[in-house]
Amino acid sequence: MENTPSEADQASAKRLSRRALLGGGAVLAGTALGGAAAGHAAAAAGIAVPPGSAVMPTGSGAAGPGAGGRTGTPVLHGTATEPFWGAHQSGIATPHQAHGLFLGLDLVQGAGKDEVRSLMQVLTDDAARLTQGQAPLGALEGDLAATPARLTITFGFGAGLFDAIGKPDLCPPGVRSLPAFSTDELDPAWGPTDLLIQVCSEDPMTLTYAHRRLLRDAAQFVTVRWAQRGFLPARGTEPDGTTPRNLMGMRDGSANESDPAQVAQVLWSDGAQQPWLKDGTQLVLRRIRIDMSTWDDVEDEGKEIAFGRRVSDGSPLTGEKESDVVDRTAMDDMGFPVIAPNAHAARAQARTAQERMIRRPYNYVSETAPTGEVEEGLLFAAYQADIMTAFVPVQERLAQADALNIWITHVGSASYAIPPGADQGSFIGAGLLA
Repeated sequence: MENTPSEADQASAKRLSRRALLGGGAVLAGTALGGAAAGHAAAAAGIAVPPGSAVMPTGSGAAGPGAGGRTGTPVLHGTATEPFWGAHQSGIATPHQAHGLFLGLDLVQGAGKDEVRSLMQVLTDDAARLTQGQAPLGALEGDLAATPARLTITFGFGAGLFDAIGKPDLCPPGVRSLPAFSTDELDPAWGPTDLLIQVCSEDPMTLTYAHRRLLRDAAQFVTVRWAQRGFLPARGTEPDGTTPRNLMGMRDGSANESDPAQVAQVLWSDGAQQPWLKDGTQLVLRRIRIDMSTWDDVEDEGKEIAFGRRVSDGSPLTGEKESDVVDRTAMDDMGFPVIAPNAHAARAQARTAQERMIRRPYNYVSETAPTGEVEEGLLFAAYQADIMTAFVPVQERLAQADALNIWITHVGSASYAIPPGADQGSFIGAGLLA
């Protein structure tokens, strides 16, 4: 008895399915992976993506009440997005997401400007799709990309990248040689790298998927030096707009500017010294170990003296609300300073407009032994227009006399030039890699 057409079709489909499974790499190389390579090549050449592929909205990347706050849009299903295309990269002035990942990557030996350009074309295309809830070209697991949960992907260039492309003179001084500070105990394992990718999302599953896909497409060009993952209180545990707490229980980022015009003044380069960096910024990433075992035994009054701010709401001891300016000159009834001269808030307070930064830190906990011992601390990410006029003088004061130095130790340090954003059809770093 002969098969009916429908039965024949079913048998053929079963044979094809079995061949696909048993054939493995050979079958896949001719379909999905081949499509991904062709798609990335087309994107790199500036060829329009066929109908049905993602068309990403443009946007400035600036949002919300400064980097310390949270967006006010109540989205519970994970489809909320942040813009990718625009004058500035997202993930900088973007309100904090609950989960962050910093990837330090080094270029493979022999990579030059052509290889770096290809790398950034591929990664830009991946990031543009992922941040809008779409899988990268050639990826088969589209459902994992469908919940971006405010995903942002931000790229930074280290000094080694400038050397590799033959343009060492275009590397900003603070990126090339961040000074050493007297309290540093830096581990080279957490040191500078050629490339940084910062990935942030409200959902750790989304962050993990983006991490995997980005490294997969970059594998031909880079090796991983380190990956540092951090977290904040989950969205919804406190009202949107609340400055998140660090592991010490203190609000972290209280001094961030909230006015968009002031945020822009703090962050974005005017291009006067490095024209290619106009509308970009500079990042210092510090890994700060905290001795939580002794900090937990300090009463709230002692913690507030050390910080110069209240545990309850982050307000300065000289004010009533978190946004009040720290008054280093205020005296109590007995003639003593209300805020101790070595309090963290007093030492960290900007003395000039050029010392202002946008702080975007994440807490971290790393297991260090099979017995469950952990290292706890802060991934302190500070964005500013110029590292040498902002981070350096502030950190010098903190190293000299910060009450928190009893409990904290800087064990990792890296700095990067953060290129401006890109218009659709271009890629991050195009101005430098022309």
